[in-house]
Amino acid sequence: MLKLLVALAFIAIIASLGSALFFMMRGGKEGGKEDDKSRGDKMARALAFRVGFSVLLFICLLVAWKLGYIQPTGIPLLPK
Repeated sequence: MLKLLVALAFIAIIASLGSALFFMMRGGKEGGKEDDKSRGDKMARALAFRVGFSVLLFICLLVAWKLGYIQPTGIPLLPK
């Protein structure tokens, strides 16, 4: 279940980043400052969602570690 949650969070982060890229690259051939402002607002909102998803994922991983659902691996701590 936890692996599914992490995978969905990563997909949401990538999708949000992709939508920000879409809003940034979409050309406004009609021109005008309103189009640029609207495009910038949409891009900023998508990037804010990406940051929010990343922070939420980090907090969920910390809580899962604290509750014992996941165990850290890697470099073992040296005994004192």
